[in-house]
Amino acid sequence: MAFPLKQLAEWVQGVVSGDGDTAVGRLRPLNEAEAGDLTLVDGDKNLRAWAASPATAAVVPLAFPDDPRPLLRVADPFAAFQTMLLRIRGDRSSPRGVHPTAVIHSTAQLGPNASVGPNAVIGEGTVLGANATIHAGVVVGRFCALGDDVTLHPRVVIYDDCTLGDRVTLHAGAVIGADGFGYRFSGGKHVKVPQVGTVVIEDDVEIGANSTVDRAALGTTRVGAGTKIDNLVLVSHNCRIGRHNILAGQVGIAGSCTTGDYVIMGGQAGVADHCDIGAESILAAQSGVIGDVPPKSRMFGMPAMPGREFFKVTAYALKVPDLRKDVKRIKAHLGLGDEA
Repeated sequence: MAFPLKQLAEWVQGVVSGDGDTAVGRLRPLNEAEAGDLTLVDGDKNLRAWAASPATAAVVPLAFPDDPRPLLRVADPFAAFQTMLLRIRGDRSSPRGVHPTAVIHSTAQLGPNASVGPNAVIGEGTVLGANATIHAGVVVGRFCALGDDVTLHPRVVIYDDCTLGDRVTLHAGAVIGADGFGYRFSGGKHVKVPQVGTVVIEDDVEIGANSTVDRAALGTTRVGAGTKIDNLVLVSHNCRIGRHNILAGQVGIAGSCTTGDYVIMGGQAGVADHCDIGAESILAAQSGVIGDVPPKSRMFGMPAMPGREFFKVTAYALKVPDLRKDVKRIKAHLGLGDEA
């Protein structure tokens, strides 16, 4: 199905430069667009790629240079492109209702327009909010509370007594509320410390595939509102993650850590237990944090250190081979041998 540019412009409050009746059949990225496609050119940095593209038209910023091809000018090209994609794609939400193979405890409560997919399990006393979408194979334990517009993708597991706010999304294989990794050494063996706390996931949190948030030993493990967690991330017991954090893939946060608001952790960053990461701090990929981090810090390396110090240490380390050669020459000159 093809859409005239003037119709797409109405969807995103845009302005067409050129022929508004030009029809486009698909929306595709600049490196994949072909004739008949509408593409995204988000700024002057892509001018050369746009000039070489066979695409029929482009979504561009308001001040983008004129072009012989039609342009759809908008204030935020990326957001407009997403809006049009979703509009054309249509509603692919899961069918509402309860699948006959779902197992729902008689005391569980389902909010209006909630859906529960094949072979999902909803435990005793659990409450699902309005418009909750529970996909196939999900297990929600006993006495959990899930807010409105929650989406749990296939094979998510939520242990007993956990709470999810509104508009929380958990991707396939995520596990919320498993026991924290707590043991004490007694009598020559590791003895498990009972993990009897809970987990609270606040509003608008999204957690990626196969990530885990462990329940507290006592009290609450908490993930703050608006935080986004990538795939394969561990948030350990008794952590308190602030609002609007970004945790990239394979981040690992040990027990009883806290983060302020707007913290960013790059891929494979690790945080030792009982650390406090200040608000608006950034931990670079593969950083290893072993102590508290002040607010608005930029940390690199293992052990993690402020950026200026890290780059200085790295520069010195790169000079070690030449330094070793100098030492060998000096020792040879002094008749001390050349072993170094």
